Amino acid sequence: MDSPRQVVEQVRRMVAGEGVVFADLFAEDGVLRYPFALPGQPPELRGRAAIRAYHGAAAGSRRLFDMDGVDALVRDTDDPEVVVAEIEHHGRSLVTGEPYRFRALAVIRVRAGEIVSYDDYMDPIATARLLGRTADLAAALTG
Repeated sequence: MDSPRQVVEQVRRMVAGEGVVFADLFAEDGVLRYPFALPGQPPELRGRAAIRAYHGAAAGSRRLFDMDGVDALVRDTDDPEVVVAEIEHHGRSLVTGEPYRFRALAVIRVRAGEIVSYDDYMDPIATARLLGRTADLAAALTG
């Protein structure tokens, strides 16, 4: 049974493209939340099947950047099931042609080796730039 720290390493490997399927890390009824969701992104996904469907459909966005590396820093909390993780990847954006560095924070609760809740805090402006969706973000802000 994986500890919360070991689960974060699996998330890091998923981000790095090392063959880990994100949805497989979740409990059957696990919840994934995006508190700063982009336009068109659901703020919450409930259940492994919904997480798998959403991330399977979004897999093409990874082709928009060339990643050089992924780092994860894990901070323990006073709750042994909960960690706060900083996950950062860097490389070159294929949208802009420029180098990038992208960091997200996650509050992750792991029970019996599976994620039961994952709050993914990503900067919506940086995310839109990385994915080539600044026009979508601007339209949502002005609409």
